[in-house]
Amino acid sequence: MAWVPATLSTAIACAVVLAAGCSSGASDSHSHGGSPTRDGASTAATGRAPAKTAPAALRAATAGQLPAPVQLPAVAKAPGGGVVVAGGLNEADSSVASILLVDRGRSRVLGTLPTALHDAAAATLGHDTYFFGGGGISGSSADIQRISAAGRVTQAGRLPRAASDIEAAAVGGTAYLVAGYTGSESLRSIVAYRPGTAPRTVAQLPVALRYAAVDAVGGRVLIAGGTSGTSLSRAVFSFDPATRKVRRLGTLPVALTHAAGAGWRGAFYVIGGRHSLLGAQTRQILRVDPASGTVRPAGQLPRALSDTSAVAESAGMTVVGGRDSSGRARAEILSVRAR
Repeated sequence: MAWVPATLSTAIACAVVLAAGCSSGASDSHSHGGSPTRDGASTAATGRAPAKTAPAALRAATAGQLPAPVQLPAVAKAPGGGVVVAGGLNEADSSVASILLVDRGRSRVLGTLPTALHDAAAATLGHDTYFFGGGGISGSSADIQRISAAGRVTQAGRLPRAASDIEAAAVGGTAYLVAGYTGSESLRSIVAYRPGTAPRTVAQLPVALRYAAVDAVGGRVLIAGGTSGTSLSRAVFSFDPATRKVRRLGTLPVALTHAAGAGWRGAFYVIGGRHSLLGAQTRQILRVDPASGTVRPAGQLPRALSDTSAVAESAGMTVVGGRDSSGRARAEILSVRAR
């Protein structure tokens, strides 16, 4: 979708005119919340997590800086180590085409996308990283692009529908693309893509979602929060690729959107995000037990952030970029480790 800088007046207008959301850019913060529903979508919340919390298990610290601030980049673990960071929005809320390799707090330019895009998804399958969809000046994209370890970009296929605001998780050599936004409507679909085959829709979520936190844990794809229409979701869903079934796994303490997701050491972590469509960023890192669905606080970011991206590595999680509570894009590379 084409990006238009967010303003409060646009937010109010979109909420009144479009009950299903606003099509004016990478952020869905242009509308107000709706009524609670059984599937976990609820009105935009500004409340805080319960005061009673477990001791924090994670420590987050700044490990380095990106060449420039970016929010909403697509990220994936690089085939040879480190993290591929592709596309996103810069400080001026314009899409970027850069492909970076981030490793141990340092970053370097790996390549360039053919078109500047934001709100895309990425997953590494075999020796290559794949970049799915995204939004740009011409609208949402359906392209699947292959990024080689050397940074060369080639066309690898097309999604069933153009989509931005999506997330991806890799299980057994297949990438699963979760929900998203076509430029005019939100999606419920989970699309499977395996290199050399045509992508196919394999499941449907109970509700349409954008900006959910997504990653794979133990062979399943976990999906937390997100924006459903003009409401924020508290739902945590689990998708089993073996059975192609989606089930409700748990409930977040408060409604949350624009958070990052990462599966690490057998748990699913929901990192940062917003407690309202217009902002209310949070520092909190939540741990979701993939077996029981129990959600507990696990730590805090150095500052409140939404629209960041995260990748699990062997030693911990790497979190890149994001949007702070003043609306500015950030350039930090954060390292999240066990205490």
